[in-house]
Amino acid sequence: MLVSDVMTAFPAHIRLGSTIRRAAEVVSVSEVGQLMVIDHDGRFAGSLSEEDLVRAMLPGFDDVTAGGGTLADAFRIFLEKGRALADRVIDPLVVRDTATVSPADELARAAIVMVERGIRRLPVVDEGNLVGTLSRADLCRAVIYHS
Repeated sequence: MLVSDVMTAFPAHIRLGSTIRRAAEVVSVSEVGQLMVIDHDGRFAGSLSEEDLVRAMLPGFDDVTAGGGTLADAFRIFLEKGRALADRVIDPLVVRDTATVSPADELARAAIVMVERGIRRLPVVDEGNLVGTLSRADLCRAVIYHS
């Protein structure tokens, strides 16, 4: 069985140069934990996870202790930092050395890569173009419907 047999076509994606606010909106609406990032020519550039977004907004220990040290203070600082970063571009947060698979790759190979590297969603790239994603849920569907 091939990646193309079970991949999700038309994955949630965002372009380089988009704002952190826009990325948060797309994550929220699409309900995926990882966005694929394409460049201005429509070519695959990397990925951006919700974890990357949240980590960028998390206050440091020194920030929290300087702000009072309570959980309420930490959350307030988190919100303030999020508002301050909202209009910045995502480019520095994009993971560019992302593992990818081809639609013609064997599904078993992709599954091994995902498990060994702890990846939840792999970009499916064909000649530099993003053509889909392969998630762990896609793998589970393959087992259920093709056994």
